[in-house]
Amino acid sequence: MLREKHVKTNPVVSVSAPKAPKRLPGNLDADRMARLLDIPGDTAIINRDRAILELLYSSGLRLAELTDLDCGDIDSHDATVHVTGKGNKDRIVPVGRHALAALARWQISRGDLAPADETALFISNRGTRISRRSVQSRVTHWAKRQGIDTNVSPHLFRHSFATHLLESSHDLRGVQELLGHANISTTQIYTHLDFQHLAQIYDQTHPRARKKD
Repeated sequence: MLREKHVKTNPVVSVSAPKAPKRLPGNLDADRMARLLDIPGDTAIINRDRAILELLYSSGLRLAELTDLDCGDIDSHDATVHVTGKGNKDRIVPVGRHALAALARWQISRGDLAPADETALFISNRGTRISRRSVQSRVTHWAKRQGIDTNVSPHLFRHSFATHLLESSHDLRGVQELLGHANISTTQIYTHLDFQHLAQIYDQTHPRARKKD
C-alpha cells in the first residue's frame, strides 16, 4: 500500500511478529538407538556406515564435524577425537569403546576404497571424502533397514547423545563442553527430560515431597 501510494503511513509499523514456539529436539531412547546401531554385515561400506553411526552417537558430533575428520584426528590410545567445530574452534571429545571398535574395523576396510594420498577418515565408494548428503542418505537407509519408525537424521544422534548424558549425569556444563556450545543457553534445549523422570527426582529430593516411612 505504501509502495503504490495508497497510504502515507504504515499502521502496523510498531507491531511485532508473534514468536514461534521453540520445538524441542527429538531423540531416540537407548533401546531404539541400540537397535539402530546393531548393523549386520562386514563389507567395506557397512563397516564405514557402522563407524559413522557409532561415532555420531558416541561423541555427539555435528554432521560437518564428522565429514571433515581426517584419519589423524582419531586417537585410539587416548580414546578421543579431535574436532574442529563452528568458528574453527577445536575441542577434544571422548570416543566410546563400541565406536572405537567400529572405527578399527573401518580402518582395515578403508584401504580397499581410499587412494594412498587421501586423508579423509570417511570416504565414498569413489575414494573421495564423503559428502554430508551421503551421510544423511546412509543414516536414513539404516534407520529403515533396522525398523526405526522415527525420522532419523545425523543431528538426531547429537540430540540423543546430549539427552542421554543429561539424564544420567545432570551435568549441563559438562554436556556443553562436549557439544562445543559457546553459550550454555544453547545446551539448555536438550534438557527435555520427560515429566515422569522429573517427578521422580522431585519426589526423591524435595523435603516437602518425600513420603514419610
